[in-house]
Amino acid sequence: MGGLSTVPDLDLALAAYRDVLGLDLVEQGTVAAELALSWGAHAITGARYAALRPRSGAPCWLRLVEQPDHPAFVATTTYGWAAFELSVQDVYGWPARLAGSGFDIVGPPRTITGIEPAFIPMQVLGPGREMLYLNQVLTDMPTLDLPRATSPVDKMFIVILAAPERTRAAAWYQTVLGFEPGDNFMIPYTMINRAFGLPGDHLTTLTMIKKERLPIVEIDDYPAGAAPRGAHAGLLPPGNALVSLAVPDLAACRCAWITQPSQRGGALYEDRRSATTRGMAGELIELIEVGS
Repeated sequence: MGGLSTVPDLDLALAAYRDVLGLDLVEQGTVAAELALSWGAHAITGARYAALRPRSGAPCWLRLVEQPDHPAFVATTTYGWAAFELSVQDVYGWPARLAGSGFDIVGPPRTITGIEPAFIPMQVLGPGREMLYLNQVLTDMPTLDLPRATSPVDKMFIVILAAPERTRAAAWYQTVLGFEPGDNFMIPYTMINRAFGLPGDHLTTLTMIKKERLPIVEIDDYPAGAAPRGAHAGLLPPGNALVSLAVPDLAACRCAWITQPSQRGGALYEDRRSATTRGMAGELIELIEVGS
């Protein structure tokens, strides 16, 4: 699994992700024209990017792509990818480690009312106003296996989608991509309530999408005040821009591709085929074919 975030200054973002979070820089360069077209973002051609992964070596990639800031973007108020969740060690120690870094803490570590204490999350905004959830896993859930971190910041194991129609979005991931429905939860979602000025006890419904016992996508209902995410013409969405998922066979996905699948090189693709589609909330989903 991988997540791509847009940042206005790649050097500052690298200092945050590599030097503060402790991720390994494994590749950097400029975005090829064919790849930019596959994302529906032709104007990102030639932009600088970096790819990082956890020191544990887990198959997880965080990519940073440099593009101009979008002044209208406010995290947790628009449809699309809302956050990437990462498994971490010692979550209560992260506020001190992040002090003075390129990350702003928007939610300190705490347990979640309405969900059994399987993990302790905290929430931060990165240098491109992308949202990261840093979760220390305590135990598995009844229907889901949650990965324990073996490096300070480890595998990205859930991506969070803000959807105008949660049930339709969940059905899309099942019928189009072949994933499985997980449990529904109702929780007082602090990030959403704060962003929309809702009472602290206002409940949000979310649905988990999984593959067997592995969680993949959390789909959140968003209030009526949410809107489609604005973006510069020809560029990627601001913040949490794109998610990469592994699939056995691209031909089995019932997708409308932005451009047709193509073989790609580099550390993330490893000469595999990939193609990108859009989901029900307008989110960009890059699918990488890995075989059975």
